[in-house]
Amino acid sequence: MKKIHILIIKTFIRPFITTFFVVMFILLMFFLFKYVDDLIGKGFEWYTILELMYYQSMVQISMALPLSVLLSSIMTFGTLGENYELVAIKSAGISLQKAMRPLIVLILLLTLSSFFFSNYILPKANLKFYSLMYDVRNKKLAFLIKPGVFNNSIPDYSIRVDSKDEDGKMYGIMIYDHKGTNGIPKIIMAKEGEMKKSKDGVYLVFNLKNGVTYEEQSNTNGVYNPRQILSRTRFKETEPKFDMKSFDLQKTDQNAFGNSTVMLNLKGIDKKRDSLTKQMDTLNRNNARSLGNNFKQNNLAMGYTKLKVVPKKIDDVMLKSIPNGSRLASIQNAANTVSVMTQSLSNGAPRQEDLRGEIIFTSVEYQRKFTLAASCILLFFIGAPLGAIIRKGGMGLPVVIAICFFLIYHIVTTVAEKSAREGSINPVFGMWIAFILLTPLAVFLTYKATVDSALFDVNYYKQFFIKLFKIKQRS
Repeated sequence: MKKIHILIIKTFIRPFITTFFVVMFILLMFFLFKYVDDLIGKGFEWYTILELMYYQSMVQISMALPLSVLLSSIMTFGTLGENYELVAIKSAGISLQKAMRPLIVLILLLTLSSFFFSNYILPKANLKFYSLMYDVRNKKLAFLIKPGVFNNSIPDYSIRVDSKDEDGKMYGIMIYDHKGTNGIPKIIMAKEGEMKKSKDGVYLVFNLKNGVTYEEQSNTNGVYNPRQILSRTRFKETEPKFDMKSFDLQKTDQNAFGNSTVMLNLKGIDKKRDSLTKQMDTLNRNNARSLGNNFKQNNLAMGYTKLKVVPKKIDDVMLKSIPNGSRLASIQNAANTVSVMTQSLSNGAPRQEDLRGEIIFTSVEYQRKFTLAASCILLFFIGAPLGAIIRKGGMGLPVVIAICFFLIYHIVTTVAEKSAREGSINPVFGMWIAFILLTPLAVFLTYKATVDSALFDVNYYKQFFIKLFKIKQRS
């Protein structure tokens, strides 16, 4: 390998690694801000949050990798142009395309790696992330109790407090105890109290002060007793205990999420799409068979005569062909048939719509495996020529330009994907429309960089308009 190729690769790898980790950090911060209410202040172990962030980082690679390629390619060729190294390379007889060859090979390897990542690793990361996130959101802790709201986190108990201090002390406490009461709850009311763990950590102890307990005797053997006994007991202090097992973070079986489309590889998505298509065909056949049977069983009017009439006059001729004594019954029967058929179609429509949406979603996710890899190539051929044209390195102008182009790519992709999932456009076209629209731009920028175009040179445009103005004055 030529020394110039090694120089270009080193110039590219350094900003690529830096920008990749910076983008990953920013995306993880967005993730934490989004789910801060589900994670902070719920007593999770530190390794649980780190595990969740690790799986989320795997998911975010699909967005971080293309942006890092775009940023680093602009910065690489911008730095070479700013330091006149690109001029020296061209003066040595090496064209821009030849200078880009080692990076093209590197990007192709990166593209291939991203495809295998999205097909084999990303589905597993999605599976672990969503299953763990489900467990996190459903973890039941005592301090989830909010003032003015009944909380049912503890099995067989409903707890409500009027107010709560920052140190955890609560006021105006009401507890409904449904445990072993045959439907009649025991009510505990207290002016104040606080929660704490028992010394062995097995129980959660609710220390209540200055309260009263109401308990109604349940019916004996299910027989109503008109003389119910209501007991009321006052207390200065009591300590009901709750089992801490209900507060532990339970690991959900990942197989329960395994059939989700985002957690499948290409083979699994293809298999699921075939299964959904078969279900749709079966549903359509059953609907058609059901409608045909209803029509044949209830179409009494056609039993009286076989008609060959013009379609516009078929109603009048059909009614006249029915004997007078049977016309009302035939009309009612026809109305019932229409009602049954309409109801049958209405009952099957939601399931049919769900299947249609799932089939479209499988097509979208199938194409996503390829668009992640293709976006790396596309954004490289946008970023590298841009850097050679603007001839600016560092984190200033290249970052601004890169973010603008990436936002265009991301917005077009998001809008097209949403339209595809709604059925407005073809899923394949929707997932590739950003690539199709920006490919001519990549070709144009590569051409301009090859011919040393002053596309972003302000002085060039200034001189152009000065010359144009002089020509107008002479004329």
